[in-house]
Parts: sequence; C-alpha cells; structure tokens
Amino acid sequence: MTDTDTDIESVEDFRLRVRTWLGENIPRSGDMFLGTLRGGISEEEELASIGAARELQRKYYEAGFAGICFPKEYGGQGLTPAHNQAFGEEVAGYSFPMILQVPTFSPCAAVLLEFGTEEQKKRHLPAMMRGDEIWMQFLSEPSGGSDVAGALTTAVRDGDEWVINGSKIWTTGAWFSDYGLALVRTNWDVPKHRGLSVFIIPIHDPNIEVHRIEMINGSREFCQEFLTDVRVPDSDRVGEVDDGWTVGTRWMFHERSSVGGGSPYVSGPRMRAVMGNSNRDPLIELARSRGRLDDSRTRDLIGEARMLGRAGIGVGIATRALPDTTAAIARLMGATVGVRTTDIQLELAGSGAVGAEDNAAWGGAGMHFLMRQTACIGGGTTEMARNNIAERVLGMPREMTHDRNMPFRDVPKGPPGN
Repeated sequence: MTDTDTDIESVEDFRLRVRTWLGENIPRSGDMFLGTLRGGISEEEELASIGAARELQRKYYEAGFAGICFPKEYGGQGLTPAHNQAFGEEVAGYSFPMILQVPTFSPCAAVLLEFGTEEQKKRHLPAMMRGDEIWMQFLSEPSGGSDVAGALTTAVRDGDEWVINGSKIWTTGAWFSDYGLALVRTNWDVPKHRGLSVFIIPIHDPNIEVHRIEMINGSREFCQEFLTDVRVPDSDRVGEVDDGWTVGTRWMFHERSSVGGGSPYVSGPRMRAVMGNSNRDPLIELARSRGRLDDSRTRDLIGEARMLGRAGIGVGIATRALPDTTAAIARLMGATVGVRTTDIQLELAGSGAVGAEDNAAWGGAGMHFLMRQTACIGGGTTEMARNNIAERVLGMPREMTHDRNMPFRDVPKGPPGN
C-alpha cells in the first residue's frame, strides 16, 4: 500500500459509500455467483454476456470500486482487505462481473504486481481494472496432469524474442479472453523446477489455435491451445530466465487463495453475507419452492450449509493473521465445502433434479451435482492441497521423488517401457 493509515478512508465510511452507490446505480441480481462452465447458451449469448461483464466492470472502476486492494498507481484503490470484505458484503445481491475476477485479478494480476516490470504493471493492471483485458492461466498441459512443473511447452530465445511451441489445456474461457500468463520450459538441462520461465502471451496471436472442449453440461468453456512458433518479446517475460518456479510458487499461492476465498485481490459477493440473510439464502428459497421449508431434516441441512459457509480461514490469510502456507487449507476447505453444499442443494431439490432440465424450481441442482467435482480439480487438486498441508503446514517429510536432481531431458516422459 502506498497510502498511510491516516490517508485511508475508514471501513465504515467506505461501506456506507458502497451501499449508497450500489442502491443508486446497480440493479439487483437473482444469480449472484454467475460464472463460467454454463451450458445451454449459444456462443453469441456468451459473447454478449462477456461484453456486458466488461461494461459492468468499467462502471465499478469509474466509481472507484475496482481493484480495491491494488495500489492506486496501477488503477486500484490502495485499500485494505477489510475494505474488500466490506465491499463483498455490501455487493451481495447486486449485479457484479464475477466472471472477470478469477483468474484475471488473482492469480494473474497478483503475479504481475509481485514480479512484473514497471512497464508491464502500468500497461496491463489498469486495463484489467477497467475490464479491457481478461487474462487466463496457461499452466496445465495434456501430458502433465497436475504436475505443472513438468511443462513440455518450450521457449527458445532468438535475439530479443522467444519462440514458443507446445500446448496448454483446461484453460477456462480462453476463447473470449485477451492474454495468457504462461509457464514454459526454457532449459532442459537442469532439474524440472529450475528450467522454467513465465511469459505474457496474447491469446489471439495468429499462431495460436484455440480449441473448445465440450463438458457434460454442454459448456464449451474449457479450451486447449496449440502454440506454433509464437514469437514473444523478451520484454513480456515475467521474472528471471529459468527462475519461473520462483514466480510459480507465488502464482500457486495466489491461485489457492482465490479458489479458497481468501485473496484480497478478488472482489465480489461474499457467500457469508448471503447465507447470513434468510431473505437472500438460495437454499431457503429452494426449500420453499419444493414445499419442504418446515421439514426438520431440511432445516438441519440448511443449518449445516450456513455453518459451512461461515467456517473458513480466508480472511485470516488475507490479513496476514495466518501464514501464506495455510492457503492450501483454504483451497481444501473451499472445495470440500462446495461439494457438500452442492449435495445439500440436490437433497433439497429431490433426486428427480438429476434428470430434469434446470429451472427455477430445481435451482440448477441437478447440473450443479454432476459438475461438483470440478471444485476438487480446478486450481490444483485437493490431493495436492493435502500434500501441501502435510509438508508445508504440518512439517511432515516430503513425498519421495526420483527426478529431484535429474536434468529434465533425462526424466522419462511416458509410461514405463516406452
């Protein structure tokens, strides 16, 4: 933060300003957590939705409510996580462009803020705040699973440029986005973690093919990108050459924090605010629509969901009350709580919702149930989170690995015997 404590507006004054502005300028929304992975809409409708989200983001930006915890010199507000928390509580129930928050603001903008050059930060961060630039992560690869350090996509230096070849996958929303933050290999003669670098890549470069992948619910938001001789200037490298894992470890921290709900760089409706207000609780509305609100089992389930919505450590991480390593706990809790809450939603809707078309009565419970395991995979699997907790929080011995000190080109890349 560049402001001194005496220069920062009090949280309560800020809250009142947010509340007043929202009431005068932003419509109420029935879907407070609208995001990607939606099926049943056309490409034209999706692009129109993204365009509307960009316009809404600019509206928040011009009012001084975008990038609340980013420094003012880069288009943010220079405020504290407490201000961001207050904003999230007030904006619950209003239209808000959540689809632009992750991964644009965190981890991508957060990584640029930590490791980007001054020119990179001034060029891109204000554009993100305005909604002019949507960013995605180019991390996963078809051959790598969750082992992002095993990247095979390669960058070879050619003067002041790098030539990149390879493929990335499971990039949600790449087809409508502007830039990708890419972790690629720049050195094959050192152990895998020591030969990586990070680059900013324009997604709509003519040498990048973006293929969309259809999901079980009809969504085609997941993408695979094929990069063929993509030329990137060295000025678009983030961090030092072959030191991309230093950037990557913080990148993973910001990703876990945002997925787990603890990132100060992500703004938007807070589930706690919604679950704490019975008039806006979507589970209560679902139970009422199904005629089950007076059932004791239903009330137990809604109570459990409320408890789960309040049990979290995200704010502790954001305010530095807990160490960064505990971001893995927030990520694990966010996934397990999300899965359980989805199970509760289905039980309230009734098992018939699994085979029914989504409508207001069902609350989308059937499709949410079928898609719920994505919460345990995207943003690093829950198995990875458990490993991080064991090794970095509890101090247990590291898992054994055979390639720790082996040059990456000598590491077997296929099934045994191939």
